[in-house]
Amino acid sequence: MEAPPYSAAAVDVVRLPGGVSERDLVAVEEPLEIRIGGSPVAVTMRTPGHDEELALGFCLSEGLKPSGARLPDDLAANTVEVDAPDFDAARLQRSFYTTSSCGVCGKGALEAVAVEAPPVESKLLVTLGLVSSLPDRLREAQAAFAATGGLHATGLFTADGELLYAREDVGRHNALDKVIGRAFLDGRLPLADSILCVSGRLSFELVQKAAVAGCPVLVAVGAPSSLAVTLAADRGITLCGFVRGGGANVYTEAWRVER
Repeated sequence: MEAPPYSAAAVDVVRLPGGVSERDLVAVEEPLEIRIGGSPVAVTMRTPGHDEELALGFCLSEGLKPSGARLPDDLAANTVEVDAPDFDAARLQRSFYTTSSCGVCGKGALEAVAVEAPPVESKLLVTLGLVSSLPDRLREAQAAFAATGGLHATGLFTADGELLYAREDVGRHNALDKVIGRAFLDGRLPLADSILCVSGRLSFELVQKAAVAGCPVLVAVGAPSSLAVTLAADRGITLCGFVRGGGANVYTEAWRVER
């Protein structure tokens, strides 16, 4: 399994203490401009690839109700045009703080997510054995990480543990946006019978995106933040952290995980 050519770049490195100089691969990071109606609405630093999915996932998470994404008419590099017939620029400005870690209170952020993401309604049950196996299954699909060691990943799994999509990116939120965008294009939203697994820690914005996508179970190798736990409890999402070595910490909605 080789990394896509657009995801890794060769650079010079000196390896110490031996002092050997050689070529190495690092993750590619470039800006992506997201436009609606020809006007820029956001710029995100990302790993190239699946850019339309990324733009759609981002817009869905911000409540912009996109209908599609494509290359812009001027074919500008690192740019995606999103079709959103009901786009409201003022609405976008009001919603941006939900993903930006700026100086707003946690209560305000929770209320903003509640507007765009109703509580997740799903009777999905999963076993601990299945949950604990997902990070390793996702790792097997991380070709760019294997080459560079510098990319996050998100995987979408069925209730039986089948990997539907895996996406990598320098930004953990971008990897999740790419998966949500792909699910949107394939008509899979809401993800009421699916499981999301991420390769790092669980931040507020990742739980927000899972809530907007209607996913009942979010799994991670790392730890959640306090606001991530609060939001997961508020939206009815089962939050599993420190998933490794056959175990998991289940912070919210533990009834969904059968031992």
